[in-house]
Amino acid sequence: MKGKKSDYQGRLKCEENEETFIPGLYDDVALICLAWACRFDYASLSCLNTRFSLLINSGYLYELRKQLGIIEHWVYMVCDPRGWESFDPISKKWMRLPRIPCDECFNYADKESLAVGSELLVFGRELFEFAIWKYSLVYRSWVKCEGMRHPRCLFASGSFGSIAIVAGGSDHNGNILNSAELYDSLTGKWEMLPDMHTPRRLCAGFFMDGKFYVIGGMTNPQDTLTCGEEFDLTTKTWRKIDGMYPNVNRAAMAPPLVAVVDNQLYAVEYISNMVKKYDKDKNSWDDLGRLPVRADSSNGWGLAFRACGDELLVVGGQRGPEGEAIVLNSWSPKSGVKNRVLDWKVLGVKEHAGVFVYNCAVMGS
Repeated sequence: MKGKKSDYQGRLKCEENEETFIPGLYDDVALICLAWACRFDYASLSCLNTRFSLLINSGYLYELRKQLGIIEHWVYMVCDPRGWESFDPISKKWMRLPRIPCDECFNYADKESLAVGSELLVFGRELFEFAIWKYSLVYRSWVKCEGMRHPRCLFASGSFGSIAIVAGGSDHNGNILNSAELYDSLTGKWEMLPDMHTPRRLCAGFFMDGKFYVIGGMTNPQDTLTCGEEFDLTTKTWRKIDGMYPNVNRAAMAPPLVAVVDNQLYAVEYISNMVKKYDKDKNSWDDLGRLPVRADSSNGWGLAFRACGDELLVVGGQRGPEGEAIVLNSWSPKSGVKNRVLDWKVLGVKEHAGVFVYNCAVMGS
């Protein structure tokens, strides 16, 4: 951090003859003030002058925010052909991301997404192979990401800080995989991990208590899995957990909708539209309350269920008198449950955006 700061400050001095960011304040103090500014305003700040542009595009403020413990959770999603958009729950503002400079095949193929560090990864298929594009929060642009060692789709994934793990899925020939890989957003590199015990696709992944988990999915087109697997990053070993996900998924159903808040695991049961909480000690699930939108009508597809800070986030479509809209609802587990009723609050609404959420990821930075 110290080396990055001195290099960055050196470039600023050459550019602006040591002018201060905020008149009357030393730069160290001014930088702390700017770190507390809303991320939505960074694009405007970068337009003030060359020095502010260098600051925003250097990524230094994001490093400083980490040191100060400042985190803003933004929602990134695709719900219409115009491409990715981000939503800031604090300012309630939407921002359209640049279009991915990919081929048409990637545009129209099914995709998966994952937020890790300050990057948004989008996985899909180009004309001849799988491809990964990544959006940089710092540079506000898309670049091609290094491909996985074993390219795949329909895999489980989860992120923890600057790293992410993907596991299982299908290769380009349709073979179901048990392999796993770790992605380091600081280096942009993939690393192979030990194989899982069981091959699976259409599964879900997440981090909880510092470990990575995979649950659900199918080991072949007929057989669904109720077991889970836990990967210990310290020992580099997998542990099988029988009966961890008893909500059996069929081939037409979406992968398990799961989210972790405060190291507690929550899931959606599609048929009943019920939110459930996992009991780690009993290896069982407890009913909490119903979703604010329906998941049963489309077997879980087109709906996003994510952790957003210390709240659960449900993103789904609804039809009303004024047409179709995507609604973002949140619920804080700390608020408790009364008579199986969850106090969902509307975070935001995207009007005239259809009713299907193709991809959704939450990035905290």
